[in-house]
Amino acid sequence: MQEQAQRQATIDPQWVTTAFSIDGARILRNLGVVRGITVRSRSVVGSIGAAFQQLGGGNITLYTELAEHSRDEAFQLMLQHAAAIGANGIIGMRYDATEMSNGVTEVLAYGTAVVFEAAR
Repeated sequence: MQEQAQRQATIDPQWVTTAFSIDGARILRNLGVVRGITVRSRSVVGSIGAAFQQLGGGNITLYTELAEHSRDEAFQLMLQHAAAIGANGIIGMRYDATEMSNGVTEVLAYGTAVVFEAAR
């Protein structure tokens, strides 16, 4: 039961930064790299809809939504991974994406999990 609760726990996104420090805080411990990975593909229907949007030019909202959902899922998994090892913040956070095959993309969110305390 405690294991399940620990897997569900996450870190407040305000304590995730692309910087290598957290303003107003002192990092006590570096817990190492944490990551969240998701692999997504476009559906046939989505691909057809996106093809029609391409004809009109501009923002292809179906792809934008897929990209946003993929990044959010990877981000949430990274937060869960960090919380599971006892972190309360993440520094140096980045995203990466790789096309694994035609229409299948891996999205990775990663950073350094830390334990910090607010400055007094």
